[in-house]
Amino acid sequence: MSLKTQVGNARAIQYRHGIYTHSSEQASVAQKNIATLQKQMPNSQIMTELEPCKIFWPAEEYHQQYLQKGGRFKQGQSAEKGSTEEIRCYG
Repeated sequence: MSLKTQVGNARAIQYRHGIYTHSSEQASVAQKNIATLQKQMPNSQIMTELEPCKIFWPAEEYHQQYLQKGGRFKQGQSAEKGSTEEIRCYG
């Protein structure tokens, strides 16, 4: 079972999944993608919230470019589009 405010075993409001759009075009594309994924997983409910972006707060400097800085284990990795490198965000 998945909750709206859960990633793995971690549960709290900061773990919610969301898409925050800046235009109606972005919202339409996101909604279509969510609907497509939902059809592919009929026995699961996609819990991603889709809302217009209201206020954007940049993360603290130590969170910026997290992948390139190496994340938790200080092993840098590419965040470039098309990279085939495995993502190791959480170890």
